Amino acid sequence: MHTDGQTRDNLWTLITPPTLWALHFLVSYVLAAYECTPNDRIFETIGGARVAIAGVTLVALILIAAVFRRAWRDWRGGGGSRFYNDEDTEAARERFLEFSTVLLAALSFVAVLFVALPVLINADCR
Repeated sequence: MHTDGQTRDNLWTLITPPTLWALHFLVSYVLAAYECTPNDRIFETIGGARVAIAGVTLVALILIAAVFRRAWRDWRGGGGSRFYNDEDTEAARERFLEFSTVLLAALSFVAVLFVALPVLINADCR
C-alpha cells in the first residue's frame, strides 16, 4: 500500500479481468452444454441453466467492475491524465499498469456481456 492510499499494482491485477471473463465463458458454456446434453431435448427450455448463467454473469460483472473502479481510481489519483507513457520511473510504470488494467477491465466487461447474450436470446437448445 502506498502512503497516499493507493494499492500497488502488478501483473496479477492486470490479468484478473480477462481471467474472470475466461472463467465466466467456461462456466456458461459448460452449464449450457450440460443442460442440452441429451440430443432429444432440442426444443425443451433451458430455464435452470439460464438462471444459473445469469447469476454467474452478474457475479463476473460485479467483480470486473470492482477491478475497473479500483484501477481507475488509482490511475486518476496517481496523476494519470495522459494516455501515453514516456517516462522510466516506478510511478510511470505503476500508472501504465493501472491504465492497462482499466482497458482490460472495460474489454472484459463487454466480453462477458457478449458471452451471456446467446442465453438471453435462445430459450432452448437449438
